[in-house]
Amino acid sequence: MTPAPRRTEGFTLVEMLVALVLAALVVSALATLTAQWLPNWKRGINRVENVERVSLALRRVTADLGAAAFVPAGLERPRPLFDGRPASITFVRPALGPNARPGLEIVLLASDDGLTRSAAPYVPRRSGDAMPAFGAPVVLLRAPYQLDFSYAGSDGLWLGAWTNLDELPRAVRIVVRDARTGRALDISTVALLNTELPAACVSNAALPICNGAAPPDDEPPPGTADKTP
Repeated sequence: MTPAPRRTEGFTLVEMLVALVLAALVVSALATLTAQWLPNWKRGINRVENVERVSLALRRVTADLGAAAFVPAGLERPRPLFDGRPASITFVRPALGPNARPGLEIVLLASDDGLTRSAAPYVPRRSGDAMPAFGAPVVLLRAPYQLDFSYAGSDGLWLGAWTNLDELPRAVRIVVRDARTGRALDISTVALLNTELPAACVSNAALPICNGAAPPDDEPPPGTADKTP
């Protein structure tokens, strides 16, 4: 007698083809879901990163403004060195940084395209002397974000500029905008200044600059720019 042939265990060609088709369908479905979900996930991550960048920049700006000091702009002028404009602020604060020497520095925050911070050592100077040269600007916030500044004194009224005044503003409002759309972001904030009058007012409140008296005749009235003949 001839022995019966043995059966070979395994998959047939048809079964393998069916399995490959099913695997391809599963991979295709996963790829479709991933293609729909991944862009939303990336947008969410980018949004969180942008909010973190703006928050860090605002914390740096508010810390700088909070440390602003009432320092005369010149040897002959009791008014503080503070030049606040819609897109820039120049003021004096204690020097900040790991390599900074003890003393004061002039800080320039400019928001022409993004936000940059420049600093220069404060040196007493006479009226008409040029400002010291600022160092290389440090980028705190990149485009398309830009900052708009406004200023309020003790009366609580917001002004678009604060220049040549006898006191520092009480608060600075910082509005963050998307330069592409001009829309103000909800992350905007207000920085409070801890100093408004010079330290001499603590011991002598009768000084003209301490009680709001008018400046001498040889100085322009507050809020007006200096005029050179």
